[in-house]
Amino acid sequence: MRFLKIAILTFLIVSCAPIRVNYDYDKTTNFQQYKTYNYYADIQTGLSELDTKRFLDALDATMAAKGFSLAENPDFFIDIKSNQYQTAQRNAVGVGLGGTGRNVGGGISIGLPIGQSNIKREIIIDFVDENKKQLFWQAVSEASFNPKASPENREAKLQAIVEKVLTGFPPKQ
Repeated sequence: MRFLKIAILTFLIVSCAPIRVNYDYDKTTNFQQYKTYNYYADIQTGLSELDTKRFLDALDATMAAKGFSLAENPDFFIDIKSNQYQTAQRNAVGVGLGGTGRNVGGGISIGLPIGQSNIKREIIIDFVDENKKQLFWQAVSEASFNPKASPENREAKLQAIVEKVLTGFPPKQ
């Protein structure tokens, strides 16, 4: 029971941070032909080794729920790349001092930043048809990232990203 409460609380906290996803795909692709997938052998995700395992586990579970299966000779391959960056602070307080008199003016203004800048993580997922040598579907997700998060929070966040990303696959044509 305690685990369930912690899991629900973690999910609520993770779901508060927005996950933005942009999709792109080849309109001429027949998505019905794809049933099996695999990952490139030399995949370099840009995530830590543990986060890569968490992400791939979440991806496998979600793909299985959608009816896709992992195979040795797949219909398509998945490539994953990521990077993280720090956003600039947007909140600031301005303090000003000014004076005027006898046709003389002057002023001083100082902007004081409030809070911390945010760390964002961008994850790019490419679905590639190796037989045709072409990319046929891509999703780019952007979400906040806390490098000090607990393993449970990291797993929940990565699961939320995968679920949000795969809502757009296969695209409705």
